[in-house]
Amino acid sequence: MFPPDFYAVVLAGGRGTRFWPLSRRTVPKQCLSLDGGPTLLQRTVARTGLPPERILVVTGPDMVEPVRAQIPGIEVLVEPSARNTAPAIAWATWEVARRGGAGCVVLPSDHVILDEPAFRASIAQAAEVARGGALVTLGVRPTRPETGYGWIEPDDGPDGVATESQSLDRPVRRFVEKPPLETAERLLAGGRHLWNAGMFVWTTGALLDAVHAHLPGTAAMLDRLGEGAAIADVWGLSDATSIDYGVMERAAHLRVVPVDFGWSDVGSWPALLEVLPHGEGGVSVADAIVARRADGNIVHAAGKLVALLGVDDLIVVDTPDALLVARRSDAQEVRLLLEEVERRGLGRYA
Repeated sequence: MFPPDFYAVVLAGGRGTRFWPLSRRTVPKQCLSLDGGPTLLQRTVARTGLPPERILVVTGPDMVEPVRAQIPGIEVLVEPSARNTAPAIAWATWEVARRGGAGCVVLPSDHVILDEPAFRASIAQAAEVARGGALVTLGVRPTRPETGYGWIEPDDGPDGVATESQSLDRPVRRFVEKPPLETAERLLAGGRHLWNAGMFVWTTGALLDAVHAHLPGTAAMLDRLGEGAAIADVWGLSDATSIDYGVMERAAHLRVVPVDFGWSDVGSWPALLEVLPHGEGGVSVADAIVARRADGNIVHAAGKLVALLGVDDLIVVDTPDALLVARRSDAQEVRLLLEEVERRGLGRYA
């Protein structure tokens, strides 16, 4: 269970360009259903188990309509412009404090979590740690040498040997930003490092103190809000940086809670191999799949029959106005393909 005096702050400002052509400006990734059920945003809100009045969702001005349509009855904070996660999280934490909340659980809106009871148990543990004044991050136990995530190195003491159970929180020694493959393989083999999942827990006082210590522009913005200013008039004062760079990598009192609850950031199409059941030819969202000599494919063609013959490891995404066919190994370049679409004046497809 979430602590009764904490709020959930859900970050829903990303566009999800690597999920094009399904993800668009008008329907960003967090507003998509990857399996025909509730959307990623709806699942994020539901798994908190909190009443609507204890949830704040933060998004940008170009995504307000689709986000609000997904979660009626939940308050949406609208950033005047995109300035990265630190101003958004600081503002939302300030709003929680203004409402009398003791703390925040900060969650991305577009991740998949398979074991929700374990997730809520981890949040409860992190909240108890946070009550001691620490800024707490959840560290996912890694399963592969991932180069697309940041990693967290816990502080296991001067002899380099863990002094606490792997299930307990530990101090953070340092963050490792998206390492090359050789480094990621070494981190995985060492068995100590964790993935940085971008989920945080803290009391409002601890985070706001850290903002005043490390982000003077954002602190000035919050001070002006406290004097009655409108967010649109003071937003430009904020420091345009991420919460990781702006606060977490600078603050002194950090703790990490190791977690294992079936997490994926579904950052690109191949991530569906982890979260969808395997069937003929790979994984799919389609009316039916007929496959012959085909394996490892990812197909998203809702309501259609898709026939796969003699092809492996492809991504096939069919929408009413755009079709993507790519090799799985090129999935990270989908965003570059989208940039080319826009460069050619085809923004109506973006």
